[in-house]
Amino acid sequence: MTIYLPIAELSVNIFIILGMGAAVGFLSGMFGVGGGFLITPLLIFYNIPPVVAVATGANQVVASSVSGAITHFRRGTLDIKLGVVLLFGGLVGASLGVFIFSWLRRQGQLDLVISLLYVVFLGAVGALMLMESLNAMRRAARNEPVSLKRPGQHNWVHRLPFKMRFKKSKIYLSVLPILALGFAIGILTSVMGVGGGFIMVPAMIYLLRIPTNVVVGTSLFQIIFTTAYTTVVQAATNYSVDIVLAFILMVAGVIGAQYGVRVGQKLRGEQLRALLGLLVLAVGLRLAVELVLTPDDLYSIAIGG
Repeated sequence: MTIYLPIAELSVNIFIILGMGAAVGFLSGMFGVGGGFLITPLLIFYNIPPVVAVATGANQVVASSVSGAITHFRRGTLDIKLGVVLLFGGLVGASLGVFIFSWLRRQGQLDLVISLLYVVFLGAVGALMLMESLNAMRRAARNEPVSLKRPGQHNWVHRLPFKMRFKKSKIYLSVLPILALGFAIGILTSVMGVGGGFIMVPAMIYLLRIPTNVVVGTSLFQIIFTTAYTTVVQAATNYSVDIVLAFILMVAGVIGAQYGVRVGQKLRGEQLRALLGLLVLAVGLRLAVELVLTPDDLYSIAIGG
């Protein structure tokens, strides 16, 4: 069964799109990531124009993140105060990101930059997370002490000024690194069409020393508002949000996220990090292969602006 996408200007199989949305929603609830780092490449692989894939992918992230965040809120694993601070930085970063997105589109370099960013970020983050989680599981199997610091232990980040206490996360931390993290995620959301969870989750765990179970819900909370804001601005500025595609992805993503949260609660922290690391690395490698292979069509015609 095919359906026509008015903004993407092509017909797609609705069941394939539903499957993509459900799978990404499941992973979103399981790992605490918005899923944009998966849905955007998947849409591009399915021949959706990158401009539409980025803007519409951010829209889909909103739905799956809302579904997962509500479940975490009910379980008491969401730090709203920390999420609000992240959000302030995220909104500023998203505004700058939309400007960068529009400029790259006018220069005709948007597709290349998106692919390169995915390869670099996904490859680096996936490799680091996979190595750390495998080492943690190896130490656990040998009953060795885990080197990952507990909440309350400090590093250089905790010596910065303008501190605030986050009771749910059990940390007393400067707002500066939190705002900076949100700002960086906001830029990535606009330029890459991602929620930024694949960066935010490891940063909150390893840099800010926040408990993994709180990180997942808080990450989803921040992603909701940053991606929603980005979607509105992208639609008004670049006219690149395909409502039909977004609606199909959102319906499937909400359903998948509920099951993902249930599965994620049954896994240990290091197991979640290992699976997420493998997933991120696999997507990065797939995009890297696309960059070096000779395309079927050596030339293409596109209308910018």
